Amino acid sequence: QVRLVESGGGLVQPGGSLRLSCVASGINFKIHPMDWYRQTPGKERQLVATITGDGNANYTESVKGRFTISRNNVRNMLFLQMNNLKPEDTADYYCHTCRAGTSFWGQGTPVTVSS
Repeated sequence: QVRLVESGGGLVQPGGSLRLSCVASGINFKIHPMDWYRQTPGKERQLVATITGDGNANYTESVKGRFTISRNNVRNMLFLQMNNLKPEDTADYYCHTCRAGTSFWGQGTPVTVSS
C-alpha cells in the first residue's frame, strides 16, 4: 500500500521560507519520479515541481529561482525548500507519485503566506 505523508506547512510572512517534507512508503522510492502540487479553493491542482529518481528537477515558471525540490532515496523522503515566499504561494501542498498508472497523493499540508 502506497502512503505519502506531508509535513512542514504553516504560516509565514512574505519573503520568508518553509521546507516541506514527504515520507513515502509502499513503493520502490528511488525509481519513481516524485512531484509537489498545490491547490487553492475552487481551483485545480497545479504542478509545482517534479524530480526524477536520479535527481533531475523541473519547476513551474512562477517558482523558478525560489523553490528547490530534492529527495533522499535512502530515507524515502521528498522535500520542497520554499524561499522568498509570496502571498500567491498560499495553498495546500501535496506530494504525488504514480505507480503502474495509478496516482497516489498525500493528505496535503497547508501553507499560508501573509503579514
